[in-house]
This record gives sequence, C-alpha cells and structure tokens, in this order.
Amino acid sequence: MRLALYEPDIPQNAGALIRLGACLGVGIDLIEPCGFLLSDRGLKRAGMDYLKNADICRHESWARFRDGLAREQRLVLLTTRGDMAYTDFVFAPGDSLMVGRESAGVPDEVHDRADARLSIPLLSGMRSLNVAQAAAMVLGEALRQTGLFPKKEQ
Repeated sequence: MRLALYEPDIPQNAGALIRLGACLGVGIDLIEPCGFLLSDRGLKRAGMDYLKNADICRHESWARFRDGLAREQRLVLLTTRGDMAYTDFVFAPGDSLMVGRESAGVPDEVHDRADARLSIPLLSGMRSLNVAQAAAMVLGEALRQTGLFPKKEQ
C-alpha cells in the first residue's frame, strides 16, 4: 500500500503525511511540482527526524506517476467529489491512496484515471477536512482492513 500526494501545496501537510508513512511502513509517492521546496523548514519541522526513515518516491509529473503504476495496482482517490464513502470500500494491499492539492484537489484527468473515488462522510454544510487528517483516517481504515498495520515488537 502507498500514499500518493498530488502536487502538494502546504509543506506542513506533506511533512505530516511523510511522517505518517514512515511510522506505518507505507511508501509515499510525491507527485511534482510541489508548491514548496523540499528543503522547506515547514516540511522538515512537520516531518521531524522521521523524513530519513520514509520510503519516498518523487515523480516529476502526474504522467510519470501514472505510467509507473502497476497494472494490478488500483488508484484510490480521496476527494470531496467521491461517489462512495471510504467506510463502504473494500481496500486491497496493493492500493495506492491519493490525496489532491490542498488548494485545488486534482484535475479531471486524474479523477477519470482513478479506479475508485472515495469521500469522508461529513455533517451537512461542512466542505472538507484537512488533507493530512483525511489521508490519516482513510489510510488507517485501509491498513485495518488489509491487516497491514505494523506489528508491535514484544
């Protein structure tokens, strides 16, 4: 299972998600261009010393990322335009969960390529959650369903 960040805008969110991936053993796909430099203080502050333990694969564009997906690997997009609640979806170990750009989500081309478009049920009138919070919720459910949470060493 992997977590893909589509052209992230906010370094603190990217850092938090990279830290999440490092702690849970989930690889991170960083689809560029980013709205910040990878040397940004905010990224480093949020990621702390976990950045060095993260499995990060940088992709210079959406096309490069898309072309690198294995045929059996599903692209699962987390989006406010989702047509299914993430709680109703059956995740698989090889899924790549993608979150969009904080300011704009993802373009229609990415929506069209996604194998599933999932949303988080919210109260009426609420627009969306922070991208890092949303990714953490859905990744947690995906890891629970697939039994891929790290096992605590005794």
